[in-house]
Amino acid sequence: MDYENFFKNVISKIKAEGRYRVFIDILRNVQNFPKATRFIDDGLKDDQVTVWCSNDYLGMGQNQTVISAMKRALDTCGAGSGGTRNISGTTHYHVLLEKELADLHEKEASLLFTSGYISNEATLSTLASTLPGCYVFSDELNHSSMIQGIRSSGAKKIIFKHNDIDDLKNKIASIDLNFPKIIAFESVYSMDGDIAPIEKIANIAKDYNALTYLDEVHAVGMYGNRGGGISQELGISNDIDIIEGTLAKAYGVMGGYITGSKYLVDTVRSFASGFIFTTSIPPSIAAGAIESVKHLKVSDEERHKQKSAVKQLKEKLLKTNIPIIHNNSHIVPILVGDPELCKKASDLLLKDYKIYVQPINYPTVPRGTERLRVTPTPLHNSEMINYFIDSIEKVWSTLNLRKKVA
Repeated sequence: MDYENFFKNVISKIKAEGRYRVFIDILRNVQNFPKATRFIDDGLKDDQVTVWCSNDYLGMGQNQTVISAMKRALDTCGAGSGGTRNISGTTHYHVLLEKELADLHEKEASLLFTSGYISNEATLSTLASTLPGCYVFSDELNHSSMIQGIRSSGAKKIIFKHNDIDDLKNKIASIDLNFPKIIAFESVYSMDGDIAPIEKIANIAKDYNALTYLDEVHAVGMYGNRGGGISQELGISNDIDIIEGTLAKAYGVMGGYITGSKYLVDTVRSFASGFIFTTSIPPSIAAGAIESVKHLKVSDEERHKQKSAVKQLKEKLLKTNIPIIHNNSHIVPILVGDPELCKKASDLLLKDYKIYVQPINYPTVPRGTERLRVTPTPLHNSEMINYFIDSIEKVWSTLNLRKKVA
């Protein structure tokens, strides 16, 4: 077999379909976010760009207290953790961070992972394989990491229609009440920005003897009076068995985690390969995360400013008749509906207007729903928002893109 030619053809195919991913080479400007320096192909610096698609939703990656804590940790104990959590890689920073996260969600325990992907994959695969004869009920739009975790467990998987309470209830009612069950779903779905009916799902779980597994990665830090996510905002954190989150979005650093009861978390700690055999996150990252979580437990300033920026952008976009997906979250999906045009729109915004918004194409979203996913932060001011609106209207006109019917 000609391996090189085979892989060349694989890449040629996705390029022909207009969904080849191009990574934009940037350096964020410390204390000047959302500005960043872009590097072009030959490595030379290009002009400054404004980033509109970052998952650093609250700009905490630029927070001086967070940065200072990371520097102190580097000076205190060096760069890496030195091992897995079991073999020398549990520094005091890791222990303190897990205490902060358990407190954030009012749970008995928490467990830190290297990423949100790993926390989902490792936890769901461990729980579903440990519970004998387990059924996992999974929302059809769950993240790839959740899907992979369920698949790896070998448990029986039943997919329910997205945020469809009736479909979930009908399907779970068909399974013997005594069989172990897990309902796995997200709070904020990252591509459409819609929010799950968490309370109703929690009630179904109680009625049918199921554990609830809630992915709050796009909500932690953002919602709730202490940043505990949508479940905290609704006052129902205690009704959710496992709350999973990330430190790589609103908290501005990296890593993932779960929170739950003492013995459930300890079971994952004791059996999850993705936890046991992975070097722990650097202590400097854990130190920064501690300060970020602490800060957002008591500060609402970032959340208020961010919500104001989102509201302003959505209202102005509505007046342009450029199609957006309506939701109640901080995510602003602008619909294009064609992979090549979506890439062209992104390229034009970057080249002509110095606006960086990454195109989102299949398989991240279904074919025909390609989009620009915009995420305003507290640091996107009114001048930036007005410039964005003016620029995207010009791009829509240049490419003759579809507008919604007024």
